[in-house]
Amino acid sequence: MTKYFQIWLASARYSITRTLMFRFDFFLWALVELFWMGVNLLLISVIYEHTDSIAGWSKYEMLLLVGTSLLVQRFLMGFFWSSLFEMGRNIKSGAFDFFLAQPGNILFMASTRKLDLDGLCNSLVAMGVVAYAAHRLNLHPSALDLLLYAVMIFCGLIIHYSMLVMTISLAFWITSAQGIEGSYFTLAEFSRLPREAFKGIASVLFVWLLPVVVVSNAPAQILLHGFQPAWVIALVAATLAWFATAVFVFHRGLRRYASASS
Repeated sequence: MTKYFQIWLASARYSITRTLMFRFDFFLWALVELFWMGVNLLLISVIYEHTDSIAGWSKYEMLLLVGTSLLVQRFLMGFFWSSLFEMGRNIKSGAFDFFLAQPGNILFMASTRKLDLDGLCNSLVAMGVVAYAAHRLNLHPSALDLLLYAVMIFCGLIIHYSMLVMTISLAFWITSAQGIEGSYFTLAEFSRLPREAFKGIASVLFVWLLPVVVVSNAPAQILLHGFQPAWVIALVAATLAWFATAVFVFHRGLRRYASASS
């Protein structure tokens, strides 16, 4: 673990140095992401001008939920997105050989090579949204609640990471990998909705089979209602299952990889 942490630190230093070399790109993409987050928050304000509750959630409860969803996604974009985005293209071009030649776990090396500072910076904005919503709701979470919230955020990050790895791994089987990551973003849109809004087949699909709703609802429920064992157990179990499946799919695909030399 110490070796991999040192490798990650080296990658982080490289990413920071590269970002400082292209400052305009950093500020531009940070503003683009900030604008996108602002649109999502503005949408909540507009909707609640016409109603007091959606699926039993008040305005600031919904703001807390959306802020939690944005926090998980900003972490994903900051820590993993660029590396995984390039992985699909490297698989088809043969440049993935670079990772096969490295002395370490292939998935780790391929998915942690770059950091996006714009995503990490905007995660602070998402934290501010959560803190503001909690203040307006007059919430006073205990230290245990905050710790569980952080654990749930981490679990949500791993689930999103696993879903994205599985999506990108399709590049091992299909002719063109371009655009397949869009399927992940389509699913991620549902994470900003309350669990109570899903009924019947939609509940089975997006809450249980594809836990994109749970990754944001479970942490939000911790802050709103305190420790709830059912939510914690469900999210931890989903995290383990999805991560194991992602690793399995990635390594199955790796067997099909045809390198540049072949």
